[in-house]
Amino acid sequence: MTEPIGAYLTRTFAAPPTAVFDAWVTPASFATWWGGSEVIVPLDSVSMDVRPGGTWKATLIVGNGMPEFHFRGEYLEVDRPNKLVMTLTDEPGDEREVLTVILTAVDGGTEMQFSQTGGHLTPEQYAGTADGWGVALMALDALLAA
Repeated sequence: MTEPIGAYLTRTFAAPPTAVFDAWVTPASFATWWGGSEVIVPLDSVSMDVRPGGTWKATLIVGNGMPEFHFRGEYLEVDRPNKLVMTLTDEPGDEREVLTVILTAVDGGTEMQFSQTGGHLTPEQYAGTADGWGVALMALDALLAA
């Protein structure tokens, strides 16, 4: 069976699964790493009701005259520290991408399997999305190492 179209990344962090999970669901941590080190996520723009059916939102400011992106979504599955499933959009309407984070303890830290799926992007857009998540996950790695 082939994976659905999407962006898929696997990363290993030198931190326990609880620390990686909490970086996804704690506003101050999320604002620090989400989007990467070259963007700004104002802490006062981050709202998280971390429970199945709860919502989240955050504003990502790219700079250089680029617009602000107002992301939002819902939590579908919250299983600390093993799995987080949430939706994501910055568009009007009901279409959502699905972010899945699966965390597994490994020697020296945590392996994270990440995917963004939903079928609302072209293969080229998913490739760009994977690159963007790669930058964000480097910032997450730096946060966890600090």
